[in-house]
Order: sequence, then structure tokens, then C-alpha cells
Amino acid sequence: MNNFSRRSFLTRTTKASLAIGIGTSGIGSALFACSSGPDKDTVLDNLRTGFTQSDLPYDYAALEPHIDAETMNIHYNKHASSYAEKLREAADEENVDMDKPLEEVMMNISRYSTKMRNNGGGHYNHELFWKIMSPDGGGRPQGELAEAINESFGSFDEFVSKFEEEAKDRFGSGWAWLVIDNNQSLAIGSTPNQDNPLMNDVDFKGIPLMGIDVWEHAYYLNYQNERGEYISNWWNVVDWNQVADRYDRLRR
Repeated sequence: MNNFSRRSFLTRTTKASLAIGIGTSGIGSALFACSSGPDKDTVLDNLRTGFTQSDLPYDYAALEPHIDAETMNIHYNKHASSYAEKLREAADEENVDMDKPLEEVMMNISRYSTKMRNNGGGHYNHELFWKIMSPDGGGRPQGELAEAINESFGSFDEFVSKFEEEAKDRFGSGWAWLVIDNNQSLAIGSTPNQDNPLMNDVDFKGIPLMGIDVWEHAYYLNYQNERGEYISNWWNVVDWNQVADRYDRLRR
């Protein structure tokens, strides 16, 4: 990224600065809170996550051969559906306003129950996961996201290598992520179980741009214990247009 582009990135509106301040109680209301009326912030609408499961944006078989139809069916209709259902139960039990974005809960997760953490994280993570994959995915990012990846990691190939290492080395179940971090830079890391970088008490913090599910239910039917093969093939379905859209919206 040239000097002008970097200065532009660092001096965008206060909304972008607030977006990076992960882990403070005011961030949810400042960035993700839904407003009403003519002043509603439509720029960030696509970043907000609700408490109900969204429709899968493609057929179960659409990501084959990289992700098979049976895995997608079970993953979406059994695992992810259960997270959404139990999240709403937890929200009812803990008097959470489900008209507000789920991100507000994630950013203050230490205030809530284990049930909220596990199912809220599971729901948030999967809602993002479906969105950043596509049957027309693959290739490489373009434009300013590509420039930012090159600046942060040296090259796209180095980025892929580092991301795959994080995903493969996550012990047990979890996720690997590309995020915008507190330094307004791109960063790669992973979280256990259904945790995510939005949570205020995790070691790796940031606003997720993309994430890969490395729970066994995401790949075991097709890849069995070959997690690395699943991760390598996953790049063929990554929708870089969606990832770049998230990046661009957070910078506005």
C-alpha cells in the first residue's frame, strides 16, 4: 500500500477508528447498534449479525468437490441450526435484546453465560462462514485488500501459508481468522471452540474479515482426518468479493 493509501486508511472517519477498538463496552453501540429512521447507517448493515439463522446462499452441492453436499446439509441444518436455536434460548434467559446486533453480545461476552458464549459464538461464526464462500469463489483478492495483504504478510502466498499454519495447528476444535486488529492492520490468528476475535476476553482480538471452521464436523465426512487437505482445498470456494466488501465497509 502506498503512503497516501495508508494515510487514507488510518484517517478515515471516526467510525473506522471505533471499529478497531475491540474489547470495549462502547464499541457495540458505536459501530453495530441498529438505528431507526432516515439516518440508519446502511454502510455497516451488511456487517451486523442477527439472532436467527440466515438462508444458505447456495445449494448444498454448490461447493463440490471441495465441500460435499452431505457435509453442507448436516453442517447447516444440524450444527449451525442448533447454535441459532440455543442462542435465542440463552438470549431469552438472560434478557438480551434480540433486535440489537449479536456483535454487541460478542464484544461483551464475559458478562454472559457459557451457553451464550458457545451458541452465540457458534451462530456468529457460521453466519460469516457461509457468507464468505461461493461456488464462484477462488482465485486471489484484488484492489486495496490485495495491497493490504501484501503489505501485512509480504505476499498473497505468504498470507496463505501463514493462514493455513494457524488453521492446521489449532489444537482440537476451533477457527482460524483474518482480521483487522487494534493497530488497524491485518492479522491472522485462531480461537478455540466457537470463540471468535470479537470476544472481549480472548487472546486474539480483531474484527473478522474471514474465518475457516476447523471443527471435524466441517470436513470429516469427505476428508476424514486430513484437515490440511480440507484447508488447502477451501481456498477454491473463498469469495474474495465478500471479504473485500467487509474490508471496504469497515474502512468507510
